[in-house]
Amino acid sequence: MMKKTEVFTCSIFFLLGMMACNQGQKSQVSESAGLSVFILSESELPDYEKEIDHQGLIEAWGDRHGESLRTGEHIYNNICFNCHGNTDQEGSLPTAFKFWKDTFKVGNDPFSIYQTLTRGYGSMPPQTNLTPVEKYDIIHFIRETFLLENNPGQYFDIDSTYLASLPAGRNMGPAPKEFKPWAEMDYGNFLVNTYELVGLNAPPRERSSGPSPLPDENYVNANFAYKGIAVRLDKGKGGIAAGKSWMMFDHDLMRVAGAWTGEGFIDWEAILFNGRHNISPRTVGDLHFENRVGPGWANPNTGTFDDPRFMARDKRKFGPLPREWAHFKGMYQFADRLILSYTVGNSSVLETFGLESLDQFPVFTRTLNISPSDRKLKMRVAPKGTAVSLIGNGALLKEEGDFILMEVQPSVPAKIKLLIGKAGMKGLEAYAKQSSAPESLKAFTKGGPARYPQKLKSTIAMVESDGPFQVDVMNPPFDSPWKNQFRLSGIDFFKNPNQGVVCTTDGDVWFVEGFTAKSGELTWQRIASGLFQPLGIKVVNGEIFVTCRDQLVRLHDFNGDRETDFYESFNNDHQVTDHFHEFAMGLQTDKEGNFYYAKSARHAREALVPQHGTLIKVSKDGRNSEIIAHGFRAANGVCLNPDGTFIVTDQEGHWNPMNRINWVKKGGFYGNMFGYNPPADSTDLGMEQPLVWVERDRDQSPSELLWVESKKWGALNGKLLNLSYGYGKVFVVPFEKIGDQVQGGIYELPIPRFSTGIMRGRFNPGDGQLYVCGLSAWGSTQPQLGGLYRIRATGKPMHVPIGIQVMKDGLELTFSESLDINSAKELNNYSVKTWDLLRSRKYGSSHYNVQTLEVSKADISKDGKTLKLKIPNIQPTWVMEIQFNLKSEKGESVEGLIQNTIHRLGESSIL
Repeated sequence: MMKKTEVFTCSIFFLLGMMACNQGQKSQVSESAGLSVFILSESELPDYEKEIDHQGLIEAWGDRHGESLRTGEHIYNNICFNCHGNTDQEGSLPTAFKFWKDTFKVGNDPFSIYQTLTRGYGSMPPQTNLTPVEKYDIIHFIRETFLLENNPGQYFDIDSTYLASLPAGRNMGPAPKEFKPWAEMDYGNFLVNTYELVGLNAPPRERSSGPSPLPDENYVNANFAYKGIAVRLDKGKGGIAAGKSWMMFDHDLMRVAGAWTGEGFIDWEAILFNGRHNISPRTVGDLHFENRVGPGWANPNTGTFDDPRFMARDKRKFGPLPREWAHFKGMYQFADRLILSYTVGNSSVLETFGLESLDQFPVFTRTLNISPSDRKLKMRVAPKGTAVSLIGNGALLKEEGDFILMEVQPSVPAKIKLLIGKAGMKGLEAYAKQSSAPESLKAFTKGGPARYPQKLKSTIAMVESDGPFQVDVMNPPFDSPWKNQFRLSGIDFFKNPNQGVVCTTDGDVWFVEGFTAKSGELTWQRIASGLFQPLGIKVVNGEIFVTCRDQLVRLHDFNGDRETDFYESFNNDHQVTDHFHEFAMGLQTDKEGNFYYAKSARHAREALVPQHGTLIKVSKDGRNSEIIAHGFRAANGVCLNPDGTFIVTDQEGHWNPMNRINWVKKGGFYGNMFGYNPPADSTDLGMEQPLVWVERDRDQSPSELLWVESKKWGALNGKLLNLSYGYGKVFVVPFEKIGDQVQGGIYELPIPRFSTGIMRGRFNPGDGQLYVCGLSAWGSTQPQLGGLYRIRATGKPMHVPIGIQVMKDGLELTFSESLDINSAKELNNYSVKTWDLLRSRKYGSSHYNVQTLEVSKADISKDGKTLKLKIPNIQPTWVMEIQFNLKSEKGESVEGLIQNTIHRLGESSIL
């Protein structure tokens, strides 16, 4: 993670890289031997790096050996382990350097390794967030832990001659500071996530390891709130992370999962907090009471608490209660108060939480307004032995089984306040007589004062380009008073194209103004917070919908200040487990108003629920959802095609030999045998084939696709684009359809690599230009946490392939502009290679059957745009790469590489 100044610096790096590309100089990004390289130049390093006392830092290992190893281990496990792994467990990126067996490419001495960490190399970005001391601590840990015992040939012996050869320096850089932006951010007074509730001295988590698929842990008795709404109860600034008292509501089960006090809120162990894999955050502090996983209210028809939900293989149950039993409607926000809205049977419930004190011990309160029901209702309050008292009318307390219940009388409204204290608390009944009466909560459901009244400004940095595309950097206000990380994950526009909305993985939604104005700046207003990993946003008839991991949310502003007063649970059919990988990605709507998003599967594990690895449709009224297609591994968003089909990308991994761009058919299976209920046929014939297999050298992690909807984009108008989360690129995707199979390729547009991974994009109907936003977390090589960019087509020649057609003896490539006839016919201007991949339960694939194909003849159409290559030995292939070195009609250099997949050959001949 990077500090604010570092994020700004990365933006400058991006601009410098653009200027270098435009001027024909060496950029921060280059291609060497097919390897994506990101290297900072000397001039781009912080000033203190020029005066570092490397000798002193290395010699200090002797004096602080134990401390250095502990610090290095901590940093390695929290930053490096995810990709690199260790000797016992492979990292998430099998291509990452393995210190215990690989050979260093740029030197194995400490100073050389320091340069790699500082400036970057290959797919590894520079570690700008680490101080010199921290970098040498990591190096010390790697040397002593991995190299010395397991890879001694790479262990460099340090002697006085070596130390004397190091650059002289006068300082050791900034003092190390543990930087935890995830714990310092003000999320607001609530935060939705998956949490495990534990008390003091909880035993360590059970975390399985070994070959994939990893075995399931035994979590049957763990108290997970899979759709946990954590609410801060004590007063003060800083939001929920700065609190000392909390209550947790589980909106799958309409239960209070527990209440706790302490310092720290949670341990922040999660993929989008501290980056840890295979783990969900635990509560930190003293757990005063908890309710085990199960319905919070009895079935209104039977009076029982028997759980009817879907039971997974590991005997846990997931998903919401049946709608006719109980249904979560959403959350009202009024200042720092959160009012929950839900139904039980035909009764409506409003509920809020509070905190009081008895002899300096916390008393947790639940205030409920319950409309008349046609039958008696029962709610679990707390386990027997917990101190509980009730104030108000329409309900009473009783014991049943292991629980204290609240029994609500039929046919009358109930206004109740429950007082709950730790088991053994004395005097609660007497205290209840002095406590205030239960409030009417309806007054808090009409909109309240602004929580985030500040409107923040950011400038738009524009760099002129001589090329076909101009990129304007529209960075968010990284100096936000709420310490937001701005990992942008979705964008859309209103009817007024100058206005739009942006969501972030950290739970925020921002209203942004200034997209099409000439002011050179943007105005940002925080209008929602506390949501569960938003990864898609859509404006429909002026209303804002957000894809969250737990639900599809519609935002309502009742008083005209743009801030969200009601977070409506438009659809909460989501089956959420504790697994870190099952993101809900993207959001699109069809002509009928139905919504679509993609849900990822479990990483390196078999699915637990039917929704793992699927494309999901939600009806336009939000009442129903259905699975459209399945078998995805890490489905990053969805593109809705003009013909009503879909495109969903997927990532290299187990059962995915490389990244995939899938043209999706309803009911199709897309290859992940770790998915839920896969077909019996695990061969390649048992799955739908992708439009193209995307090699990691081209894109490490493809994100969402979109169609160009702008005449300003010339020959690309109506074409298909693919955004790159892994490398921060934009590709055009030429394709064709032979029979029922779509096949094609990708070609990188001549746009400098972005400083953040690119996730989502929308064309602005006002200016006709493409706006993209993105973030960097797990699986991205880019250094900046997040960014927003405008890509403007300048109208200058692009010289990119926009069409592909495969024949029985060759192929045609159609370009955006005319080519020089003589260069097109020169056979030495082409290089064609093919290779196969092996799909298996193993992660990724090597190259097999690598071949170089002869181009025996080349010709071009009369308009000079369609290149015809005769390739006698052309055959269906997993991967083909066509390199060309041509000239345009005006003599300009046109060189590049298109990577494609061929499933079928056309019937006609090329020439």
